[in-house]
Amino acid sequence: MDAGGAVSTLEGSDDSTETSSPNSHPQTSPGSSPRPGRRRRGGRNRRRNNANSNSGAKAPDSDQQASKQAPTREQPEAFRKLGVDGRGLDALADLGFETPTPIQEASLPILLDGNDMVGLAQTGSGKTVAFGLPLARIVDTSRADVQAVVLVPTRELARQVGEVVVHLGHYYGYRTHALIGGTRLQADFDALKRGVHVIVGTPGRVIDHLQRGTLSLDSIRFCVLDEADQMLDIGFAPDINRILRSTPKSRQTSLFSATMPTAIARIVHRYLRDAERIEIDPEQRTVESVTQYYCEVEDRHKLQTLRHLYEEVGLGRSLIFRRTKIGVDQLTSRLRAAGVPALAIHGGLSQSQRNRVMADFRSGRLEFLVATNVAARGIDIPDIEHVINYDIPQTAEEYIHRIGRTARAGRPGTAVTLVGPWDFVEWDEICSTVGKDSIEFLPTPVRWD
Repeated sequence: MDAGGAVSTLEGSDDSTETSSPNSHPQTSPGSSPRPGRRRRGGRNRRRNNANSNSGAKAPDSDQQASKQAPTREQPEAFRKLGVDGRGLDALADLGFETPTPIQEASLPILLDGNDMVGLAQTGSGKTVAFGLPLARIVDTSRADVQAVVLVPTRELARQVGEVVVHLGHYYGYRTHALIGGTRLQADFDALKRGVHVIVGTPGRVIDHLQRGTLSLDSIRFCVLDEADQMLDIGFAPDINRILRSTPKSRQTSLFSATMPTAIARIVHRYLRDAERIEIDPEQRTVESVTQYYCEVEDRHKLQTLRHLYEEVGLGRSLIFRRTKIGVDQLTSRLRAAGVPALAIHGGLSQSQRNRVMADFRSGRLEFLVATNVAARGIDIPDIEHVINYDIPQTAEEYIHRIGRTARAGRPGTAVTLVGPWDFVEWDEICSTVGKDSIEFLPTPVRWD
């Protein structure tokens, strides 16, 4: 269970950088999708309430007083066998955990023993608890300095992770603060001055405070790089290097990534010590459970094709990808003008706007979300039924990450890519990586009236 974001408005330290270039509903093909019903998400709501992490525009705040809470459920004994102590078991019980996920089962013994670790696992696999419990155990609450830092690529993921980390802090007594954009710098200054034990943040905002001298990482004992491949894709490699060089070499470090490109291997070699590697359903494997289609479409006919899919084929809850913020806004406006209920999410929106959009999409009130790659990273909504690549991904890894937003947690899902006349070079590379036999051609009308 990964715990959803915040918006950065600081120039030069913005985690919303965009590239300027171009659940249960049975679903195996675009033609068999019923509309998603309204579902209660008790687990997510329960987590938000218990974590008391100021959902909405605010980030998890160190003003929250850490206090032990009486668990509302019986302790999950399966976690005790992995080395989790009583406070951790109480926290997990309150979150509703009964048995560990594969990533938790594999990584908790390693991290609780104090070892560095590399975990290949997708978003939504339970990574936050996997590193959150060892992090909580290592914090010395008799001291007021920052002892743990969790770096994530986006605001949405920062909020998701922050909710769980704050929740654990209620049981272990540590204070957490989120260093992410869309929040007042003065709030950061005040929290850091009072004393914070754990930082959850995006690299840009963390670097900003390092440069200002308002944050010191000299006492870091535990460091987490979550969704490391996505941080590098966004361009955070220099920031990550600087942050890690600002921490003691004696720290314990864990790195989680869906893929293992060469750049990640360099970080592992440079900054982790004898790291153990585990591999739990990395995103390359998730493509096997996604029903994949492509349509050959003239650029000027892409909107009609999307409307055809919506009206004639049938789409459930869908995430539609474009490359740029301008493209997202233009497509959203045209869809809404055509009567399709869609909203946009990208780095140009305010924090309150992003929160409202994501709340509507998670709850099921909104069925169609148009997003950029950056804004969609970290979105973990198990019942997304369709991913539509309105603009073709630029790399195979980007394609894998996009379609990995559907077919989550054993559910079926479908991906449709609209391939234009100028897209075939990139598309051939994607097909050669994913496998041409796994992607089926989906015919569309020859003429559009």
